[in-house]
Amino acid sequence: MSGPRVAVVGAGVVGVAVARSLAVAGADVTVIDRTGIGAGTSTRTFAWVNSHHKNPLAYHELNVAGMAAHRALHAARSGGPQWFFPTGNHEWAEDDEGRARLAESAARLADRGYAVVRTTPEAARRAEPDLRVPPGVDEIVRYPEEGHVLPHLLLARLWGEARDHGARLVCPAEVTGVATEGDTVRVRLADGTAWTGDRVVLAGGRWSGELTRLAGRPMAVVDPNRADPAVCGFLGYTTPVPARLAGVLTTPRLNVRPDGGGRLVLQALDLDDRADPLYTVDRAGVVGQELLGRLRRTLAGTDGAALTRIAVGQRALPADGRTAAGFLDDRVYVVCTHSGITLSVLLGELIAAEVSTDTRSALLTGFEPDRLLDAPNGSFPALPPARNPGEQ
Repeated sequence: MSGPRVAVVGAGVVGVAVARSLAVAGADVTVIDRTGIGAGTSTRTFAWVNSHHKNPLAYHELNVAGMAAHRALHAARSGGPQWFFPTGNHEWAEDDEGRARLAESAARLADRGYAVVRTTPEAARRAEPDLRVPPGVDEIVRYPEEGHVLPHLLLARLWGEARDHGARLVCPAEVTGVATEGDTVRVRLADGTAWTGDRVVLAGGRWSGELTRLAGRPMAVVDPNRADPAVCGFLGYTTPVPARLAGVLTTPRLNVRPDGGGRLVLQALDLDDRADPLYTVDRAGVVGQELLGRLRRTLAGTDGAALTRIAVGQRALPADGRTAAGFLDDRVYVVCTHSGITLSVLLGELIAAEVSTDTRSALLTGFEPDRLLDAPNGSFPALPPARNPGEQ
């Protein structure tokens, strides 16, 4: 290949998206990962494509562009299974405080040009026939341009196209050092070998702090191994159920999305105080029973649902809560974001262009990692846990 030699460290959804865009553009791409494609956060996520509660405005606009990038890639079908489902999201509130919050959020999004439709429970049930809307709820807000992805199939699309264009995977491989050496950069591996080339993209997700430390510029990220609801949350995965659900539901007590084959993914943000990544959660225990009880009250056809597992998702979260994407030095680039699913396709395109041309994208202006470099995590205020859909 005649293009630049680029290593992407991290084979999650963002890293694989970067690898795809680089390879399609003609770069000689090597992806390095210690476990495998999508082995980290990318396959333990609610995988909702949206721009709710994404502030400031620049971050909202970045996520809106991320939604558009999913739609564009989905439209350019190249075979393989469907991975993106732009089937919308229905949200409602059940008390005065919740209704005020929802009205404020919907109005702010509408003012920003976001697609917001105020509808009734009857109209919502025409789109999602098995909705069980609680008494007293007389308005539902629909966001028709939102959607969800099936993470494994999104990874298959991105990595398949990267591989089709010559990208290689080095795995399992533990990175022990990253160093710029004149006009090249070297990535040292635990087995004593090294990769040498033109540029490195560190796309380690929740391990970004560790990788930037190896590059000599530690970046402050929230510790994903701590039992902290800002970064850790439960995800319940059901058996197949005879329930009709096409899109996402974000309700006061439960978020639900389809997971293919009649299965559902469940999320209850108010339970996340109990989430601890160091412990396996008993799906027959309190959390599992609560998730299933809430599901039965939200969706008809789920009375016989059972959980196959409860996972603790560990989010990649820069210490100030905002995406970080930019160069650490002339050869080493880093990206870390909580909105990995929504932004993956877009970040792949933007970062590939920046790495290849050294031209900064206007969409990424303000998201440089400098604010997080060489600063201890304790120098940033603690981030609150997500309590409303789309927060953080």
